[in-house]
Amino acid sequence: MTASEIKKQDAQNVMQTYARYDVVIERGEGATLYDPDGKKYIDFTGGIGVNSIGYGNKKWADAIYEQAMKLQHISNLFLSEPYVRLAKTLTKRAGMENVFFANAGGEANEGLIKLARKYSFDKYGKGRSTIISLVQSFHGRTITTLAATGQEAFHNYFFPFTEGFLHIPAHDINALNAALTDDVCALLIELIQGEGGVIPLQKEYVAEIAKICKEKDILLLVDEVQTGVGRTGSLFAFSQYGIEPDAVTFAKGIAGGLPMGGIMANEKCSKVLTAGTHATTFGGNPVAAAGAIEVLNQLDDAALCEVTKKGEYIKGKIIGWNDPLVGEIRGLGLMLGISIREREGWPKPSAIAKKCVENGLLILTAGSDAVRMLPPLTITYDEIDKGLEILKAVLDSFK
Repeated sequence: MTASEIKKQDAQNVMQTYARYDVVIERGEGATLYDPDGKKYIDFTGGIGVNSIGYGNKKWADAIYEQAMKLQHISNLFLSEPYVRLAKTLTKRAGMENVFFANAGGEANEGLIKLARKYSFDKYGKGRSTIISLVQSFHGRTITTLAATGQEAFHNYFFPFTEGFLHIPAHDINALNAALTDDVCALLIELIQGEGGVIPLQKEYVAEIAKICKEKDILLLVDEVQTGVGRTGSLFAFSQYGIEPDAVTFAKGIAGGLPMGGIMANEKCSKVLTAGTHATTFGGNPVAAAGAIEVLNQLDDAALCEVTKKGEYIKGKIIGWNDPLVGEIRGLGLMLGISIREREGWPKPSAIAKKCVENGLLILTAGSDAVRMLPPLTITYDEIDKGLEILKAVLDSFK
């Protein structure tokens, strides 16, 4: 189909739940995408952090093809090799005890919430089920994960939301201590609040809340759906914060573009979810697991070091522009947010992103003030330079 035919069919046959850009993507190579007419786009979105090892990755494609020809699905009533191999590699590299495989981030966080409440029920009985999360957090779009999300913009339409969540401001230990009543079972955090604006938590704050959780037997839950799988320059961001979470969720980049997510638990929580307490039909799917194994093969220590270097390279370039529109540059590795200063007549991040797309750069927004970058971790320096050239030209055009 032509681009215009695809747009027409989308409007006629697909629920219009996305405010899509006026772009049709046909294929990609590395971190460069092409529309049906051959127009080129540098991709600073990575499918919102999903396409971790880029487009047209032959080793990844071969791995999933070979597995699809052997066994595409068998259900979790039976065992198969791919998910077992993946589990061993993933938990060993993350320093966690075991894993439950799901399909996406929201589903993984639903399971994380169940794990926390069951841990508390098993040990303390009923009445200890409240979970605290942070203002500006984002944990998914199911009814329960929306309730866990600390942004009022998401708390509408779908009433009644699941009960048992409190939201406190980040970096306020007094607020945390005040919220820690006898009914609290867990604290749920993102180490970098992605949808909230690419806002990293301070390491001192994270260390203090980890200490408090350990003292009070409050589970420390870390949502690494966006920060995980090499995005911040380490396999998981929690290792850069020097903490040992009780349970961690992951998704997005783990399978390089195939649907996969999951929960990793430490030893204390490794036996909480028993047979029949949690399940999912497609979790640990052999083809997705094969893709994930290849992602982890490619994201070795050298590749993760490069992610950090590329992030610092991008920051240095943008700082060197001395652009009056640009405020702070936030984030770690290749999870970066550029805050856009507010002034009458100056563009909003959404206007900047729209014009970037028109000029051949796919880029995201986050929170109320930021343009966000989540490119494939394998993006080349040449692709980075081309993308930043477009971004700079767009910023200059608004002056």
